[in-house]
Amino acid sequence: MSSAPTAPSTAASSPVLQTQPLGPLWPTMDPFLFCAHHDDAYPAGDGAFAPAVSREGRQMGSDFSRKDGWSMYHGDTVPGFPGHPHRGFETVTLVRKGLIDHADSLGAAARFGGGDVQWVTAGKGIQHSEMFPLLNATEPNPLELFQIWLNLPAKNKMVEPHFTMLWNERIPRLQHRDAEGRLTTVTVVAGALPGAAAPLSPPPESWASQPDADVAIWTLHLEPGARWTLPAATGQGTRRMLYYFVGNGLTVGPQALAGHAALEIVAGQAWELVNTGTTAVECLLLQGRPIGEPVAQYGPFVMNTQQEIMQAMQDYRRTQFGGWPWPESDPVHGPEARRFARYPGSDREDDPVLG
Repeated sequence: MSSAPTAPSTAASSPVLQTQPLGPLWPTMDPFLFCAHHDDAYPAGDGAFAPAVSREGRQMGSDFSRKDGWSMYHGDTVPGFPGHPHRGFETVTLVRKGLIDHADSLGAAARFGGGDVQWVTAGKGIQHSEMFPLLNATEPNPLELFQIWLNLPAKNKMVEPHFTMLWNERIPRLQHRDAEGRLTTVTVVAGALPGAAAPLSPPPESWASQPDADVAIWTLHLEPGARWTLPAATGQGTRRMLYYFVGNGLTVGPQALAGHAALEIVAGQAWELVNTGTTAVECLLLQGRPIGEPVAQYGPFVMNTQQEIMQAMQDYRRTQFGGWPWPESDPVHGPEARRFARYPGSDREDDPVLG
């Protein structure tokens, strides 16, 4: 497949406007900034949450090598991303397999995974860490997640930071069986979907909370042979990206896809999706009305002008965005494989099972 996007389609009957390959970072469109699919086959742990194998040959502190099917990322001992700052956007982290330990400068902490979603509004500034502790010392510790960056409009870039968890057990899902009884499951992280329960509320200052933003974040799972009609987006000017990343056969409307790809599809029409292959098909869908403002980015800071980027860097050097209340840059929350969240200013733990 070519590394460049295909030319936009001019045929009114074609659902696909352009096709791009899926690389380490997936292509996105306004209001989204970034989408990474981490799929790491971590080995057994060493009893201290680190891989129980040699890390020789890795560029420690910045290992994105996927050597032996996994990376250390910025972790020195435990894989993951030790404390680092953000300003001006939101991170949405969907965990499909494994567990993540979160800690931040607000004092929030969480261990989440297995379908959970973490949503953080960085706003005027936050530091957080995302570590991948290898809890199992006798078996492999596979981890798979999406991290998505959603932009904030200029008026909300300096709002107070906000941390929330969307637990797997509470996330709405649509289960649809076609005329042949074949199942499609749609998980609704954000955005209303006819037939599914009302979506959970995104953070209050998110672009996804604006009534006309038409933001949707869905994952799709189609059994072999399954058919499901993707409904038309309702927003004016909405753009939609469908990431086809698992499976060996998919058609969108009349168009058969040659292989895994990121597809910008016509948002204002409904299209039937058909799994034409012999294995399950999985897709991620991101959609929204573009914010339509200038984007200036420097690493973890996303603002509207270079002057604002310089101000963000100065503010971080001066304030550390509230400081770091943890004794390590890469906190891990103990040996128990128990999911929980502790919100800023509270000692009470939110447990997805116990409540």
